[in-house]
Amino acid sequence: MASLKINALNKVYPSGEKALYNVCLETNDKEFLVVYGGEASGKSTLLRLIAGLDDPTSGEIFIDGKDMTDVVPKDRNLAMVFRGDTLYPALNVFDNMAFGLKQRNAPQALITQRVKAVAEILGLNEVLYKKPKQLSAATRQRVAIGRALAREPKLYLFDEPLNGLDDKLREEMLGLLINLQARMEGSFIYATKNLSEAMTAATRILVLKNGLVQQIDTPANLYDYPANAYVAFLIGSPTINFVNKAKIVKGEEGYKVTCGEFELPLAENIVARFEGIEEYAENGKEVILGIRPEDAAAGREGALKGTVGKVESDGENAYCECNLDGGISLIVKGQPEFKGGESVHLNVDLSHIYLFDGVTRLTLLKRDEDYVNTGHADAEFVPLSFEEEREITEKLPQKKDKKKK
Repeated sequence: MASLKINALNKVYPSGEKALYNVCLETNDKEFLVVYGGEASGKSTLLRLIAGLDDPTSGEIFIDGKDMTDVVPKDRNLAMVFRGDTLYPALNVFDNMAFGLKQRNAPQALITQRVKAVAEILGLNEVLYKKPKQLSAATRQRVAIGRALAREPKLYLFDEPLNGLDDKLREEMLGLLINLQARMEGSFIYATKNLSEAMTAATRILVLKNGLVQQIDTPANLYDYPANAYVAFLIGSPTINFVNKAKIVKGEEGYKVTCGEFELPLAENIVARFEGIEEYAENGKEVILGIRPEDAAAGREGALKGTVGKVESDGENAYCECNLDGGISLIVKGQPEFKGGESVHLNVDLSHIYLFDGVTRLTLLKRDEDYVNTGHADAEFVPLSFEEEREITEKLPQKKDKKKK
């Protein structure tokens, strides 16, 4: 087994910088967990705390049920691959990969066996006795990964390991890591700000924003059932359209969401998932409407009228800016031949829209039978409201000194 459990982990640097707040997490054996977020979200900090390279302000870290919070890095039975080149320039590939084993006084026969086995897997046999400066960036990163694999730890930590590689090499290396994770013992914890990497590799994704957990779930669940507007915005490309300051109105034909002259009827499945819809309709409480570009299409027929703005095509898909009557502008599926200023109609998949509270920015739609329950308690986590987040980040406790065992 190679499980990781984190309880109420906090990190505030001596400068007062608030890096992580109340992070709770539990992984299974052989899981590929991706920690995803933008710059300064706390991804690297979380991995460094797990590795023991930094001390938490408070909280606990358990590996295989053992409290490792104050244990020195070398005794945590994990390996970490950093972004960029971290190889020892004076050592050849073999010795770089063997370094961790030698530090632990492993027998030479075992060192040779493991290094050569990993070199075979990673395609490094022909460069085993070359120095890092003789290798390409991609090969050096393979060696760094090999150094981690040769130790056969319980946890593998990857801090944006593909950062700086071109798209082709990034795709190749990511495929390699996915295949490695499937055949290795132990769990992978992988930090990235690249959405494609996260959605492709992860069994689950932990979404971080300013050191605060937003949601932990499978890629598909994050896409279909985002806990708040931030997750909905972060998970998806092109990014989701938001219509702010919208309201719920009940008419003779049912409920609809409106914003000025813009209005959209709510499908039965959306109404059924919206538990407090009557209160929002009666009190005029503001909501945020979310429409993913792939769930709306501009064409010659449709319920809504608008004009085409900018059109972009990647050769397979075309998306266009659709400026609707009433001042609402949406990015939707279009046709490459559309021209700016051309009149079009818009069709929206009404069964697949998103609604968030206008103040808290939390989802207003409960999960339905299509939600795939992973059995993880993390999936039931409810993030803080937008205002609570602002208050918390201003009131984190100051760092207290701790000595490692």
